Amino acid sequence: MTILTGTFVTAQASKYLQQLCKHFAHKIEVTSTDTTGTCHFVMGPAYLTAHDTQLEVQFDLTGADQADRAKHVMDSHLQRFAFRENFTAMEWHLSDDG
Repeated sequence: MTILTGTFVTAQASKYLQQLCKHFAHKIEVTSTDTTGTCHFVMGPAYLTAHDTQLEVQFDLTGADQADRAKHVMDSHLQRFAFRENFTAMEWHLSDDG
């Protein structure tokens, strides 16, 4: 399994987590609270965690070839939701857990 982890330093992590989960729930299965969320994407589930100072997203991807797609999904939505913070992209790290 390929693990893709992204972080976004923000004091608004819970707000963005809730916006993302609510938005994605229109198309895919999503479960969430104020501080955690799971989004069941085709390329693999994404686990979102809101910390006091950052939003963390971990994808368990079906393969490394899905990394760019996963990054694009999160980054493009956060660009819309976090525009007041001049968001461009999460800081991403890829690892192979296999």
